[in-house]
Amino acid sequence: MLKTRVITALLLVAGLALILFALPPIAALVAFAAIAALAAWEWGGLMKQDQPARVMYAFVLLLFCWQLTVAAPELIPLLLGLSAAFWILVVPLWFRYKWTLTGNDFFAYSLGALVILPTWAAMVALHAVSTWLMLAVMALVWVADISAYFAGRAFGRHKLAPTISPGKTWEGVAGAVIGVLIYGGIVLSFSPLTGKIPLGLPLLGLLLILLTAVSVMGDLFESLLKRQTGIKDSSNLLPGHGGVLDRIDALTSTLPLAALILYFVRK
Repeated sequence: MLKTRVITALLLVAGLALILFALPPIAALVAFAAIAALAAWEWGGLMKQDQPARVMYAFVLLLFCWQLTVAAPELIPLLLGLSAAFWILVVPLWFRYKWTLTGNDFFAYSLGALVILPTWAAMVALHAVSTWLMLAVMALVWVADISAYFAGRAFGRHKLAPTISPGKTWEGVAGAVIGVLIYGGIVLSFSPLTGKIPLGLPLLGLLLILLTAVSVMGDLFESLLKRQTGIKDSSNLLPGHGGVLDRIDALTSTLPLAALILYFVRK
């Protein structure tokens, strides 16, 4: 299993590098749309829909991506704002009341669009500013995840959400915050991205903590949906890693918020 995970991870990294740095910019837009379509197909699985319905949903999400790109790009900030409101205001209530997707098809399809489309829009928006900026935000999520894992293993005592993800602890969350703040300091000190983020250090620190918090929420949200559905992974598209949603769960909450912040900063 470890060998499979490593091979898949290396192929994903190599593929991402090829798309972002070696191929024309249109290749990145196609890749982002493909990620959205695959995530939509997996979302249909969380809803326990059959294959035709899942494929149709993926196709519909692709059409939305295309229409937003060519006909209504001005709606993207609104979409990012709706995403931020969902993660900050609605998801905590979802955790409390343990709402479910099954049996609420229209609601569940709409919710999937609210989770997946802003993620796609955020990738497009961040990539348009700077490929490195998009990767920096993605790396923030990875740093948070890795820091939480090791801090939780070393110091974890108090469970964060035992009925959703028993392995996560508040100590792990604290480790994620510290790791992200250190990461942010390194990026500000040594990266050319500094000029693209014209914010004071206190405000930037608060925003990094907020992004860390929503990244944890994105991870927990998908874990809850999978637990309710009774599955371990969203699919087996990525050997050793599960599905696309399993890999982008924390990104679905973090990327849109980061893109929304950047939108207001650059106005």
